[in-house]
Amino acid sequence: MMSLSNLIAAGLLLALVTLVLVAAIRIVPEYQRLVVFRLGRLVGERGPGFVLLIPLVDRGVRVDLRERFFDVPPQTTITMDNAHLSIDFLIYRKIVDAVPSVVNVDDFEGASRGIATTTLRAVVGSMLLDDVLAKREEINEALRGKLDDVTNRWGIKVTAVEIREIQPPRDIQEAMSRQMSAERSRRAMVLEADGRREAAVRVAEGQKQAEILKAEGDRAAAILRAEGFALALDKIHEVARHVDSRTMSLQYLEALKALGSSAATKVVVPIELTALLRPFLEHNARAVESGRPSEAELPGAPH
Repeated sequence: MMSLSNLIAAGLLLALVTLVLVAAIRIVPEYQRLVVFRLGRLVGERGPGFVLLIPLVDRGVRVDLRERFFDVPPQTTITMDNAHLSIDFLIYRKIVDAVPSVVNVDDFEGASRGIATTTLRAVVGSMLLDDVLAKREEINEALRGKLDDVTNRWGIKVTAVEIREIQPPRDIQEAMSRQMSAERSRRAMVLEADGRREAAVRVAEGQKQAEILKAEGDRAAAILRAEGFALALDKIHEVARHVDSRTMSLQYLEALKALGSSAATKVVVPIELTALLRPFLEHNARAVESGRPSEAELPGAPH
C-alpha cells in the first residue's frame, strides 16, 4: 500500500508532465502560422496542424494570415488651395510572410497609422479641394500604393485603403451647398428650355405634316375632278357622235317650246334653227309630192 508521500509525489509528477505536454504541443489552424524561436534564435515558421516545441527552450509566436482592417482617426490636412479638411479612412491589410511580420516590425498597426497619416497629407497637399472631393478613388489608390511599398518589407500587403469621410469646414460646406443649389437651378432651367424647344419643334413638324397632307389631298381631289370632267367630255362626245340632225332639231324645238311657255315677252331664235329645220321641210315637201295624183290619173285627163 502506497504511502501518502508517494501519492503526493506521483501527483506532482503527473502535473509536471501535463504542464510539459501543454507547453510542448501546439495545434495551429489553417489561417495561422507559428513563428518559432529557440533560445531567442529564429528557427522558422511552423504549421498548420500539430506542432511540437521543446519546453523552456522554444517559444512560438502566432501570426494570423487572414485579412484584417484598422481605422485611422480623423486627420487634419490642407489642400493646395489652403482648404482645411478632416479625413478618416480604413486600411485593409494581409500578412503574406509570417517571419518578417514578427522579426522586422514591432507594432504594425501603429507604424501603418503613422505612414498613412504622412502619406495622406502629402497626397492631399498636392491636390485642389474640388479634386479631393471628386477623386476619392485616386486618393485611395495613391495611399494604398505608398503604404504597400513600405509594408512590403514587413511581409504585409495593404490590399485596400478606403476613405470613409471628408469633412470640410463649415464655411466651405455652406459655399458648396449654395453652389449645388445654383447648379440644380441651372440644370432645371436648361431642362425646361430643352423641353419647350422640343415641344415647339414637335408642333412645327406636326403643322408641316398637316400642310403636306392637305396639299396632297387637294392635289388628289383636283386630279380626280379633272379626270371626271375628262370622262364626262368623252362621254358627251361619244353620245354626240351618234346623234343625227333630226334629234338635234327636236331638241331645239323642245327648247323653243319651253321658252315659249315662259313669261318672257321676247323669244330669241338661234340662226342655226333654219339649218336644223331644213330636213323637216324637205321631208314634208317629198311627202306632199308623193301624195299628189299624177296627170294621168286626174279625171278628164286625155288618154
